[in-house]
Amino acid sequence: MKKRFVVFQHMLWEGPGTHLIRSAKQCGVQFDVVKVWHQPVPDISSYDGLIVLGGSPNVDQEKEYPFLKIEKEIIRRSIETDKPYLGFCLGHQLLANILGARTGPNFCRSVGFITGHLTKYGRSHPIFCGMPRSFPLFKWHAQAVLPPLPKGIEVLVTSAECEVEAISVKDRPHIVGLQFDNHAAAISDVKDWVNGDEVWLSQSPSVDMAALVKYAERHEASMGEQFGLMFSNYIKLIS
Repeated sequence: MKKRFVVFQHMLWEGPGTHLIRSAKQCGVQFDVVKVWHQPVPDISSYDGLIVLGGSPNVDQEKEYPFLKIEKEIIRRSIETDKPYLGFCLGHQLLANILGARTGPNFCRSVGFITGHLTKYGRSHPIFCGMPRSFPLFKWHAQAVLPPLPKGIEVLVTSAECEVEAISVKDRPHIVGLQFDNHAAAISDVKDWVNGDEVWLSQSPSVDMAALVKYAERHEASMGEQFGLMFSNYIKLIS
């Protein structure tokens, strides 16, 4: 039986990435995408899971982005009812916020491709089954989940640029937050993100956008395979 997920999108150019769309198709997963800045957030009780993407808003910017208040309540109810949850970037931070963790400015702006490392919790988590202990992450954020974390939240991945790269809830492995955006590490997505966020990328310290695109082109196939493995592991977990 096909799984049906609702996907919350926050930015016009930051929708479900190529790797996510392809992996969902391979796993027989259907997406209903809701652009939360101008579409009403639906009742999600009939869905098999919730995916929350990234975007420019910070977790605490409810005045600037009123949809965040409604979205947080939906996520809270999702967690309370133990619905499968997969968050990327802002979606990861919103999950952490609902679980009682702090979010705020990271010690550096983390943009581009870096190396992430599985923690002892990550090495035993089903979503990373078959993954190497270190693997490339596609990053696009200045805010982060800040340690120390509340009891029961496990850090799955860490890196030199961000201490909390992925989280899950103890004994609830179907609730996952990923600070990295590997779902959108394909060359077409990276070009869209560079064009969509050019002003932010130009701010000091500026990002070498050409190098970013070149890396994405060279590593698109391998990163796509790794994301496909993570996503199929996740679908197996909740099936």
